[in-house]
Amino acid sequence: MKLSTKLIPAILALALLPLCPAQSPAAGDWQGTLTAGESQFRIVWHVTAAADGSLTATIDNPDLGIFGLPVKSMTLKDAAVTQTMDTQIQMNGQTVPIQGAFQGTIDKGASEIKGTWTQTEPEQPPAEVDLKRAPAQAAAKPAEPASIDATWLGSLDAGAIKLRIVFKIATTPTGLTAQMQSPDQGPTWLDATSVTRAGDSLSIALKQFAIVYDGKIAADANSIDGTFTQMGNPLALALKRVTDQSQLELPRPQNPVKPYPYREEDVSYPNKSAGITLAATLTIPPGKGPFPAVLLIAGSGPHDRDESLLGHKPFLVLSDYLTRKGIVVLRADKRGIGKSTGNYAAATTADFAFDAEAGVAYLKTRPEVDVHKIGLVGHSEGAIIAPMAAVADHNVAFVVMMAGSAVPGDQIIVEQGRLIAMAAGESKEKADEDALKQRETLTAVETEKDPADLNQLLGTKLAADGVPEGQIPAQIKALTSPWMRYFLTYDPAITLRKLTIPVLALSGSLDLQVPPAQNLPAIRKALAEAGNKHAEVDELPGLNHLFQDAKTGSPAEYGQIEETISPVALDKIANWILKTD
Repeated sequence: MKLSTKLIPAILALALLPLCPAQSPAAGDWQGTLTAGESQFRIVWHVTAAADGSLTATIDNPDLGIFGLPVKSMTLKDAAVTQTMDTQIQMNGQTVPIQGAFQGTIDKGASEIKGTWTQTEPEQPPAEVDLKRAPAQAAAKPAEPASIDATWLGSLDAGAIKLRIVFKIATTPTGLTAQMQSPDQGPTWLDATSVTRAGDSLSIALKQFAIVYDGKIAADANSIDGTFTQMGNPLALALKRVTDQSQLELPRPQNPVKPYPYREEDVSYPNKSAGITLAATLTIPPGKGPFPAVLLIAGSGPHDRDESLLGHKPFLVLSDYLTRKGIVVLRADKRGIGKSTGNYAAATTADFAFDAEAGVAYLKTRPEVDVHKIGLVGHSEGAIIAPMAAVADHNVAFVVMMAGSAVPGDQIIVEQGRLIAMAAGESKEKADEDALKQRETLTAVETEKDPADLNQLLGTKLAADGVPEGQIPAQIKALTSPWMRYFLTYDPAITLRKLTIPVLALSGSLDLQVPPAQNLPAIRKALAEAGNKHAEVDELPGLNHLFQDAKTGSPAEYGQIEETISPVALDKIANWILKTD
């Protein structure tokens, strides 16, 4: 089971602003709802009128923990309100662009605004908006805490997947409130839309995610036994009062602790051809040098320089290990992510390869670096990017491929979906059937040239496959993105056949995302055809796609495993780099 946080960007913008003359009583605070399909989100506007009649505003979405979202522009003509938004938010460690426009009307009494929010990035169906002026708030007296005011922790067991769930319950002057978090999926807190208690019965609802928790409070008020239901699927969930906040922390014992026994610098460098600047961290071993150096290249997704996901920071751990071994390490935020400039959403794998070349060029300028020993270490998609950059840039001395592929992306996606489904308990027959449907969908993306026809075809296919109506536009957007179109048809083996410098290709035996049985033989074959005499291709037993020691290899385990990268993998990479001429 996975909480539906992937749907969040579809309704984050909430870009709704009352526009009015400078002296209009419409300035102030407004509150109401944005309705998208069956989901509803609470929203709050904070509107300020300037002396020249212009308006500025920010927007809060308490249900998603988003506050102070800025509005780009707004106009008011008669009763017509028009407003646009073009901004970014941070959600689960990722930068999400929000673009769209609101059109509506304000009533004669300036007490209500109704209209429609149309989101263009990420593209979503129009959503209805209904806001009313927020009533003046008198100074509230502190409320007496209830016996269940506390933080509560439990674990959902859905077979192959186990997720911790945390509720924070508090009493306010207006009644009980609650927030929910799934720490194994990310740090975001979600506000409940309602909390009701009748005797020992407790009900917490998060309507925007179709979640309801119904429980019975124990006589000593130290535990709650109940059922967690999302999208009509119930699971038992027993909660216990948290008495020590350390119970909520994600144990990540490999994360290094400062002060480090090496030098660390925040740096930046340009990709002049793309007109962007990449922000990065450079770590330098103690001593005179010059040292061998590597650029770390992250996998698919809007990753920061640490490749952060599910509480893990794989590139922070890898960088620390390599630097302690005497290797300079450069790791950068992807273009458009973190402190790097550029447009992430428009970038393809080839664009990221150009960014990698810019990283190599920067390393060449550093006096601590041995310019004859600059290498690339790529993980997942990064292991596709690294060979591309190495073939294009003869300054690259070696390549390390972590969970790399040597077959086109459409084959990767279909096989990973099949394997992950079976790891989650699906029968082989059903997994094979779903894989065939996915193959048909990807073929449509690759072959249909007319955008309108493709969108209609994908909509029909996704609906037939049981995808909820509200999710279909976002999935079509992802399937037809520049990155996906490039990834589906790009064949990494073509590049590997040109790679003659030393290569270390590693894969975990339990990798379900880039399966070793599908890719390691293809990597060996391509490098052999290149005449590469300095290639080592190894499968590491018991490791998953993140190179963690795992049980099944399912992505559902990633956040639950304390280990970030297996010491076996760390040692293998460091020793290979140091012995490579």
